[in-house]
Amino acid sequence: MDADRPLLFFDSGVGGLSVLGPTRALLPRAPVVYVADNGGYPYGTKSEAEIAARVPALLGRLAERHAPRLVVIACNTASTIALDGVRAALDLPVVGTVPAIKPAALASRSRVIGVLGTEATVRQPYVDRLSARHAADCTVIRHGSAALVRLAEAKLAGEPVSAAEVAAAVAPMIDHPEAAALDTVVLACTHFPLLADELAAAFGPQVGFVDGGAGIARRVAFLTEGQPWPETPAPGIALFTQSFLPPAGLAASLARFGLEQIATL
Repeated sequence: MDADRPLLFFDSGVGGLSVLGPTRALLPRAPVVYVADNGGYPYGTKSEAEIAARVPALLGRLAERHAPRLVVIACNTASTIALDGVRAALDLPVVGTVPAIKPAALASRSRVIGVLGTEATVRQPYVDRLSARHAADCTVIRHGSAALVRLAEAKLAGEPVSAAEVAAAVAPMIDHPEAAALDTVVLACTHFPLLADELAAAFGPQVGFVDGGAGIARRVAFLTEGQPWPETPAPGIALFTQSFLPPAGLAASLARFGLEQIATL
């Protein structure tokens, strides 16, 4: 294994930074290529067929170009729809991001949990299966929000995001007839941990949140255990699939995650 072979993180936008962050904390010397598919953004409002066709083809090109040692699909929507297709297309380890329903069910005392994701994610049979397997004795309230994805992107770009906007985006879950006992919410979109403070204010102190970021980081560390890393890795690369001029706020946010180079596919 060449020490300079990177980890490749993939998302429709900047949400995957919530997965990259804990992985960098465990593997600080790992070279990183972070891919934001802004040419296909947003995924949450697209059809299953569009995502199932786009993601494996795009990751095939990226793997050929960057020769990663491992790929992380840091996107719940892409993972719940296209993970099997990506694994069939690539001859290297692929780690997906799926809704953290099992830890939510383990944490819940009231047995009422929420699954907050994109519209595409919350309607997936994959979520049905996770709920049946790990939360059969729970009431599971699902809500898909494209607005929260947009707000997370705006926040990372340095734009002001109000608590009221976030509260409005999650109001259908909070107002659900069975939500009075809600005590645990799965953040089933990697964008949403980037709005942690705003979501906590909207739901109140009685609700806790779970997401898959830390678990994915541990999985990546396990799969790369014993592999060499460079003593001083090159600056991380943020790669966008469509040319655009990143605002200063976004460039600063990317740099905070170690992504100091910005390029276009």
